[in-house]
Amino acid sequence: MEFLCYHRDRPGSLPLRDELLEEHWSYMDRFAQEMIARGPTLADDGETPTGSVHLVDLPDPAAARAFAFDEPNYQAGVYRDVLLRRWRNTLGRTMWDFPGGRSGGHRYLVLGFGEGQAADLAPPGQDELIAYGPLLSDDGATWLGTAALVRAAGPDAARAVLTPGRYADIEVHAWQFGGR
Repeated sequence: MEFLCYHRDRPGSLPLRDELLEEHWSYMDRFAQEMIARGPTLADDGETPTGSVHLVDLPDPAAARAFAFDEPNYQAGVYRDVLLRRWRNTLGRTMWDFPGGRSGGHRYLVLGFGEGQAADLAPPGQDELIAYGPLLSDDGATWLGTAALVRAAGPDAARAVLTPGRYADIEVHAWQFGGR
């Protein structure tokens, strides 16, 4: 089962985040085989972390909760909250398989929070999509939204991968490839 885990940083936690960087990476290294994508979201300056995204393939929701809440930054109080949802890897690849590579262009996390009928179940062209798929309930039966990692000219272009008016809310966060 695939999951999206988005830890959002608590204001003022950057010094603690920096202090725990090696612990965070070592923890994530334990999940290298299960990792579909990972990396920090960033503030408008393009450098200051605001959160940490992980798309990971784990056995079940209990394993996903353990992954999210045993993470060293979470345990130490770096994060203010965690979004944890089942997710389906519609593209069937990892970020390392993205033909566009790790650099070049702007990268974004796009989160569309569902409302009503499911939308955007099929990806809109794959050239600029790094990862894409629906957010689902724990049992996988209910569509809750859509999550994408995308290379785009800017936030508005990133937002455009989702159908306007089909979501209660859409968030767009600058994002970069993570890991060692």
